[in-house]
Amino acid sequence: MEVQNFEQIFQQKIDTEIKIEPKDWMPDAYRKTNIRQISQHAHSEVVGMLPEGNWITRAPSLKRKAILLAKVQDEAGHGLYLYSAAETLGTSRDEMIEQLLTGKAKYSSIFNYPTLTWADMGAIGWLVDGAAILNQVMLCRTSYGPYARAMVRICKEESFHQRQGFEILLVLSKGTDEQKAMCQDAINRWWWPSLMMFGPKDSESTNSDLSMKWKIKRKSNDELRQNFIDMIAEQVKVLGMILPDPNLKWNEEKKHYDFGEINWDEFWSVVKGNGPCNKQRLEARKKAHQNGSWVREAALAYAEKRNKKQIKVA
Repeated sequence: MEVQNFEQIFQQKIDTEIKIEPKDWMPDAYRKTNIRQISQHAHSEVVGMLPEGNWITRAPSLKRKAILLAKVQDEAGHGLYLYSAAETLGTSRDEMIEQLLTGKAKYSSIFNYPTLTWADMGAIGWLVDGAAILNQVMLCRTSYGPYARAMVRICKEESFHQRQGFEILLVLSKGTDEQKAMCQDAINRWWWPSLMMFGPKDSESTNSDLSMKWKIKRKSNDELRQNFIDMIAEQVKVLGMILPDPNLKWNEEKKHYDFGEINWDEFWSVVKGNGPCNKQRLEARKKAHQNGSWVREAALAYAEKRNKKQIKVA
């Protein structure tokens, strides 16, 4: 069969909502796009542990420590699911991690911002994980089977993370004047970076058209961003706080909130490695990778020893 026929069969599967599986024929561009997206998603989960792990020992109570520790552990698991999903496309975990450590592969720009107060743990849960959920629920229906199945469990755990974050801010919003100010400050600092999480404007997103055609994505960056703003603009009222956007206003005609312009210069600067914590995050991952080398070597030696025993028995 000609490649053109394979492409027609492939697209027909996509159009009829049949999942693409690892052994199915797929265009090289589809494979590469999924490897890029899934590996970057995995990197984001792993790097995302760093700003929160910074607060585990400083959480205000044993209960808060246990909850935050469980959340960070969840994120490590998400990274493992996603690396495994990407490996089914023919790349190796070693390759993906090497690309992260050398700066060739990107991760979500949001994790290059510092966590200055305990309220940041609430803002990350509510805003950052809230933005992630909107994108990830859509990915439960993505066309590549292993990715879609991994996302089902990830989304269940992320929904807990968002509720946990909102509860932290809710408690602070009902506290002392100092706690209320801390809550508002965290919202002010994390609001705009959260909007940047959805990526560049559709007009500047180079991968969106093919991703939509192949149903890797179901909604565009701008659609998801608007849905997020509409959701958070209502939820913030429960906290008695405000979002730091003087242009935020309900548009009765559009049935959506209007909002101000994002600082795209800041977005691209962070993406290119010039954010407040870019170097710090990468150095932390490099150090962890180096310190964990003996574990990987021991696991490999054990696996080889076990294989030799099995061969002798056989």
